[in-house]
Amino acid sequence: MKASFTRRRTALALALTGAAGVAGAVVLGGTLPHTGHRTPAGGPSAASSAAVPSPGARGIGDPLMPLDGNGGYEVRHYTLDFDWRAPQTPFEASATISATATQALSRFDLDFAGNTLHTVTVDGTPAAFVRDGDELVVTPARPIAKGRAFTVRVAYTADPTQQRHRGDAIQNYGWMPTPDGTLTYAQPDGAKMIFPANDHPSLRARVTFHITTPPGLGAVANGRLVERVRRPDGHIRWTYDAEQPVAAQLVQMAIGRFTFVDSTGPRGLPVRDVVPGGMVDDTAAYRSLTPEHLAWLEQRLGPYPFGRYGVLVGDTELPVALETQSLSVVPRDNLLGDRVDAERDLVHELTHHWTGDSVAIRRWSDLWLSEGHARYYERLYSEAHGGPDLESAMRAAYEQHDQWRHDDGAPAEPTGPTLFRNMRYDGSALVLYALREKVGEQTFERIERSWVTRFRGRAAGTRDFIALASEVAGHDLASFLTPWLSGAHTPPMPGHPEWQVDPVQD
Repeated sequence: MKASFTRRRTALALALTGAAGVAGAVVLGGTLPHTGHRTPAGGPSAASSAAVPSPGARGIGDPLMPLDGNGGYEVRHYTLDFDWRAPQTPFEASATISATATQALSRFDLDFAGNTLHTVTVDGTPAAFVRDGDELVVTPARPIAKGRAFTVRVAYTADPTQQRHRGDAIQNYGWMPTPDGTLTYAQPDGAKMIFPANDHPSLRARVTFHITTPPGLGAVANGRLVERVRRPDGHIRWTYDAEQPVAAQLVQMAIGRFTFVDSTGPRGLPVRDVVPGGMVDDTAAYRSLTPEHLAWLEQRLGPYPFGRYGVLVGDTELPVALETQSLSVVPRDNLLGDRVDAERDLVHELTHHWTGDSVAIRRWSDLWLSEGHARYYERLYSEAHGGPDLESAMRAAYEQHDQWRHDDGAPAEPTGPTLFRNMRYDGSALVLYALREKVGEQTFERIERSWVTRFRGRAAGTRDFIALASEVAGHDLASFLTPWLSGAHTPPMPGHPEWQVDPVQD
């Protein structure tokens, strides 16, 4: 994303009904997954867990967003049905979730905020459910055995006006209205306003979208258009397959009067831009640079990790670009101004498809790995194409680093409110620049290529990066990288003794 700028088991079985409330709900913590798959929370032994069903954890225990994700199951596939009507108008929707129990479940949670619930079924049988804040607590008619596949279907009326606000680069997120439709900004935890989900960046599943639009409107979502069917009433049903597992925060679903512009990237990669009517010509100059951007990044990071790519031009007032998987959102104004600024946005979001989308972050404090890489390559590209040189940009960041450390937390030590602030962008790119200055350009390039290759399609974190960098460099880099990532003050910059930073006193 780029802007313009715990655990307590209870043996009590709750008798839940769809209209009932939960008072004093217990927060059942969990453990963070290592590679993006759910791991059963601690507590009873595996044998006793299998014998006695118990509630799945309400979150996976990420310290920054402890209720993100859910315990006790893994989602394999979402099928999302949206019957769109008109801008900012509620419409009927459903989510069918195919999952596998990782423990014997008496009940489980889904992340789901707002919207009007109608029914919940588990394997076709009505289930009891309650709302508890942003948690949808589901009690199936019969417990679910560990290892068993099950299917949840949630029918609801979607509210496409739902948004939330953050005081950092994210600004508003959730449903974003456009003049004739919508698009979605789910990062960081806004997917729950759009569909019931297992919403944490380390957790991914396949997604199929069925989107029905009135005549004259188009629909787009992650991945490949599988089918477009006109119904007798003139409405059109669009089916998209995300093709590869996607994190909930990277799901995209947009509706509007679109023109689809097809082209080809390196090695025949399909590229499809989605452009609101009347903006095709005005945005063409910068959108047409995507094949060049792909080729430039492939030289440094290896083959593009997904089956297709494209730019969705956002017809909104929100000046935030977003790396929704295989279809980056770039605001219209970003594509109508200065070329250097436009290319920085385009390269930033495209870089995320290697670092952030393909290599997912394990926990929110690892966000520096996603945003720092995107900012580093954005600036490296800009240097070679008429923008400021990388060293000057990094020196400017160095001079601000202690202040950012004080205000935003060290790169790998954010707080919830400071997650998407300066330190996670230029401040984190500076860590990568320092590593390059420490090990040399050739070794750094091998580290980068190894990072996106070894962890492709997986979730990884800060310790993984330090271990891999040390392995590639042939010596332990923990003592070098740890102060940069977690220390109270900014370390000296290798090779630049003249750089100075004024420490900020606590």
